Amino acid sequence: MIEIHSKLPAQGVTIFSVMTAMAHRLNALNLSQGFPDFAAPPALLQALSQATMDGFNQYAPSDGLISLREQVAQQFLKRDQLVIDPITEITITPGATIAIFVAIQALIHAEDEVIIFDPCYDSYGPSVKLVGGKAVHISLTAPQFSVDWNRVKDAINDRTRMIIVNTPHNPSGAIWSRQDWLTLIELIRDKNIIVLSDEVYEHLIYDGQKHYSALSFPELRDRSIVIGSFGKTFHVTGWKTGYCIASPELTKIFRQVYQFASFCGVTPVQMALATFMQQHPEHIEGLAEFYQDKRDLFNSGLRNSRFHFTPSQGTYFQNLNYSAIRPDLDDVEMCKFLAQQHGIVAIPISVFYQQAPENLRLIRFCFAKKDETLEQATTILSAV
Repeated sequence: MIEIHSKLPAQGVTIFSVMTAMAHRLNALNLSQGFPDFAAPPALLQALSQATMDGFNQYAPSDGLISLREQVAQQFLKRDQLVIDPITEITITPGATIAIFVAIQALIHAEDEVIIFDPCYDSYGPSVKLVGGKAVHISLTAPQFSVDWNRVKDAINDRTRMIIVNTPHNPSGAIWSRQDWLTLIELIRDKNIIVLSDEVYEHLIYDGQKHYSALSFPELRDRSIVIGSFGKTFHVTGWKTGYCIASPELTKIFRQVYQFASFCGVTPVQMALATFMQQHPEHIEGLAEFYQDKRDLFNSGLRNSRFHFTPSQGTYFQNLNYSAIRPDLDDVEMCKFLAQQHGIVAIPISVFYQQAPENLRLIRFCFAKKDETLEQATTILSAV
């Protein structure tokens, strides 16, 4: 009998799979996973069909179609007045998760430490562990989910090689202010530390607030890797297409590993995205308003409920505090209760922590849904 040892022995099935399976089994309304239940823009779907008919069905360049990289560069120029070289600084990847994984594999060595802010996207910690690094988890301060900068300062040492930032933040919806970035810059100014900035919800910012990318700060330009996602922006999460932006030196190191993780992304998908972005700039321009309307519809439907909440600043997630309803249940049990007794599925916030705070009574709902889905959800939740 061959003896096999898992590199991630404690890693089980993700909560997303568990809750989605529960939704199917109970025929419950599923607001757990972060994907839309409405169609992508028709012109984008037509562009994909046209790309396949036009013969864009073979390998793309490993770094991605230049036409799509140019569109990404144009977005940063338009929004942040940043000049980014699409050839030497932008890499198209099959999803943001693999870009995060590759960045960590490329830059973190055994015994290196990586600071991660909890609650966090569940791929960060395992990616660090697989390369032999040490994930140092620092909890954000609820309910605003702000950074305790004294804890960050105390955590930084000679082994710290990376800090992972996520703004807008999943699962809380919080965004980093300009002051947050300036504080980080001061803490790492004389340190050999890379910033990995997960910005997949960059266009989903509400109430007139501004998204600050790591690339917006000259002090971080040569030490930052920014990850983005077309799936979040264009309602096509199943297309699994993202990007990585970094300085030429960091991009070279990133691509050295990326070529062996995934030679290239899907060619017709890249062509369709490039065509749509070039022809329909109004899509991104109106995206924040589109999702803010959905957030507000969801939240207004809960005004007579017993849930408490602070409107999400970004992403397409809204957290609800249920402490006035079932304080005796932890958030995992509360999600099971809602699914089994009320026919609606959410995600518990505790699963995003290495060690969740006691008495955490928050659950996450996705509002990237049709208006009728959101109205049905709020009707159910208002009766809880």
